[in-house]
Amino acid sequence: MGFYNLGLFFNTLKFLKPIQVYFRIIYFIKNKLRFKYTYKAVESFDINWENILNNSESYAGKDNSFNFLNIKHKFSNKIDWNFSSYGKLWTYNLNYFDFLIQNNIDKKTGLKLIKDYVNNDHFLREGKEPYVISLRTINWIKFLAVNKINNHQINFFIYKYVQFLSKNLEYHILGNHLLENAFALFFASYFFRDKKLYLKSKKILINQLNEQILVDGAHFELSPMYHQIIFSRLLDLINLIRLNDLWNDENFKFFLTEKAELMNSWLTNITYRNGQIPMLNDSTYGIIYKSHDLFIYSNKLLITNKKIPLSISGYRKFNFSNYELIADIGNVIADYQPGHTHSDIFNFELIFKKNPIFIDSGISTYDYNNTRLKERGTASHNTVTINNKNQSEIWSSFRLGKRAKVFEIEEKKNYIKASHDGYYSNNFIHTRSFEFDSNRVKINDVINRSTENSAKAHFHLHSTIQKPLVNNNIVTLNPTGITISFKNEKHILIDTYQLSHGFNKTNNAFKIIVSFDKTLNTTISL
Repeated sequence: MGFYNLGLFFNTLKFLKPIQVYFRIIYFIKNKLRFKYTYKAVESFDINWENILNNSESYAGKDNSFNFLNIKHKFSNKIDWNFSSYGKLWTYNLNYFDFLIQNNIDKKTGLKLIKDYVNNDHFLREGKEPYVISLRTINWIKFLAVNKINNHQINFFIYKYVQFLSKNLEYHILGNHLLENAFALFFASYFFRDKKLYLKSKKILINQLNEQILVDGAHFELSPMYHQIIFSRLLDLINLIRLNDLWNDENFKFFLTEKAELMNSWLTNITYRNGQIPMLNDSTYGIIYKSHDLFIYSNKLLITNKKIPLSISGYRKFNFSNYELIADIGNVIADYQPGHTHSDIFNFELIFKKNPIFIDSGISTYDYNNTRLKERGTASHNTVTINNKNQSEIWSSFRLGKRAKVFEIEEKKNYIKASHDGYYSNNFIHTRSFEFDSNRVKINDVINRSTENSAKAHFHLHSTIQKPLVNNNIVTLNPTGITISFKNEKHILIDTYQLSHGFNKTNNAFKIIVSFDKTLNTTISL
């Protein structure tokens, strides 16, 4: 192992919490010793549930066809629950059973699929992982509750894996994984009227929601998509309590409501007028409910929007009559779990008359490959690279080593400025400012010393934008008529890139790459 790799591992591991290291060791030993558990049987109780939100139709019941991550597959005979030809994430989705909550699935079909899964218990692989168990548990309990199914074999299967989950919580990962574990235990506590599960899940939820939901309402992994996911789960808990006030715990209900109000505010702030979220960090289309649906859900549960301004999450949104711009001037907050973080400081998106113009390239895969590394890298975002390097050390599918830090933030009305040290190992400091008025955005980039023309500003355009026209230092974006003028540029290149429209779904789009030395002044005229 070279010195670079040693440094990469050190810069990654030093951010882990002691509890993560401890449980990685414990679970490693358990797996090596093939630790066995004993399980007791338990009966379920009728609980009330209604699906206010329905999942997308990923299962076609007539021919055992599934569609996950924009990849369709038909099982010719029986379903192989370990099917892995399309990668682990596809297999995980098959085992989540989200399709039980789609509109067109009936009681008979859903029950048949559950029983088939139970009968294949001995052969399951990915289905036995804690995160998968968590999502599947919630979906099964919802389906069984809606259809008033009380089946001893299924009950035993669920409770067996809930007991396993309870003893193998993902403390080695933390973040959204541990929250999903706690959400599942909470649902199971109602389904089985298990006070121990209730108290255990409640303790985790209080601890983790206090840590993971920031004061401006953002989920601390700073992915708008994962924010929507966690927000939907939080609404589910409040809905479950509303329909089944089993434990009569008003203080905890108030706690959950407060967190939901925070998350509701942040999502309202971050959502564009066209209803879409920005594709910042690990975010893409077609994975979770849209913001509009979540607002309907929260409104039904009487969750208020407190209109808390964006702050600690590092995102800033500027709204004008004909455009919206969101900028990222924040640090990594989930330092010990940055798996969904990109190297994208000073990235921005711009929406003009509800149409995306400058856009984050998004994500199309979680597999460990060049595409994943590229999509997390600095050059795939609307910011500046120096010597074609990343601001932060992106490696593997979900790893982050040494990371850039933002400092000297200056904010005024319609103006923001900050610096970061992501290139400080080469003695470079990058400062970017944004200045706004009703029809113009000015972006100024300053490097503290000469880069010998190796600095590049990247501007990713939406796929609806035609190939830009370059005339000296002015670029015209058709059919919008928007113009971009540059000052102190050395070269303007029009290139292509792959814009993600979901997992495994990309198309060609154009990007502008502007080379400069120390300073670049960009004016976007709308």
